[in-house]
Parts: sequence; structure tokens; C-alpha cells
Amino acid sequence: MDNLTIVLLYFTSFFTLMNPMGIMPVFLTMTSELSKRERRKTAVKAVVTATSVLMLFAFAGQYLFNFFGISVAGLKVVGGFLFFIMGYDMLNARLSPIKIKEEDVDSYVDDISITPLGIPMIAGPGAITNAIVLMGESTDYSSKMIVVVSILLVSVVLLSVLVGAVGITRFLGNTGNKIMMKLMGLIVMVIAVEFFFSGITPYIQAIIAN
Repeated sequence: MDNLTIVLLYFTSFFTLMNPMGIMPVFLTMTSELSKRERRKTAVKAVVTATSVLMLFAFAGQYLFNFFGISVAGLKVVGGFLFFIMGYDMLNARLSPIKIKEEDVDSYVDDISITPLGIPMIAGPGAITNAIVLMGESTDYSSKMIVVVSILLVSVVLLSVLVGAVGITRFLGNTGNKIMMKLMGLIVMVIAVEFFFSGITPYIQAIIAN
């Protein structure tokens, strides 16, 4: 495959796992009490946080996992739990606007931009695992750069979606937003189940083997 095809392949895998359209309704709900400038600031911080985490794990993920004794399977199990709860809340439209005091806005923006938006919503177990695996399979400098470029491209698209989220939801209307949130909630729950079982399978296999 030529480099452009590989970039498109990697881009698609990260785009699917980072799921901009699924994050958008959650982002809007959590930032509904913020001004346009504060919402943009939250979006930028969340995407920068997620991109930094993905880059860190892409280049040092395997070493970090080995150092702390963490497995990708364990990350998938935890991520599966988190995603399932998040998806269930989305499916039942339980993500309600949060009232924020004016003096607490800055700390609120810092908090939600790191977690849950940056981690584990954008840089979730799937995206982190994908970054580790793709970088591990890259044997030369150009291949590693393709992984980096793919992550950066998805981050740019994701930032554009979050910044333009208000206009998108206004276009969809209240009913459209509810339908989209429920649909995305269902998708997130399916992804959560897939992650949980793919993560727990190695543990079950190890128990059976013993």
C-alpha cells in the first residue's frame, strides 16, 4: 500500500474509535452553561489533552504498560465499564445540563477538558490501544510519522466538530439531538460490550489454562 492509503486507513481507525459525533452531544450538555469563548477553550483543552495522551502512548505506551504492570486487556475491561455507563446515560437522555457558579467556571473547564472529555472519551482504551499497536507495527521513521499524522488529522477534525457543535445541534433541532444522543448511546454501549469481552477473554483463557 502507498503512504496515502495507509494514512486513510489509520485515519479511519482513529476517527471511528475517537467518535467525534458521539462525543459532540456529551460535550454540548456538559458545556451548556458556558459562554462561546469558554466552550471553545474547553474543546481546545480536551483535544490537546487527548492528542498528548495518544502521542505519549504511541511512543512510550508499551514501556509504561510494562513498568506499571498494566495490560491492554485490563485497560479494555475498565474502558468497557466506563463506556457502558456513559452509553446507558446517553440512551436514557440522562446527561442533564450542569449549573456552574461564575467563580468555578475556570476550574470546571480544566476538570472536564481533562476528564471525562480528554480521557477516556476522546483518548479512550480503543484509541490508546490503536496508537500502541500501529506504532508497534511501524518499523521505520516514515511509518511512525504516518501514525503521528493520522492522530493529528483526526484531532483537527474533532476540534472542528466540537467548535462547530452549537451550529450542528441548532440545525438538527431538539428532537434531532435527542435521537442522535440515543443512537450514539446505543453505539457506545455496543462498543463497550465489545471492549469488555475482548479485554476479559485473555483472563478467562488464562484461568482455563491453569
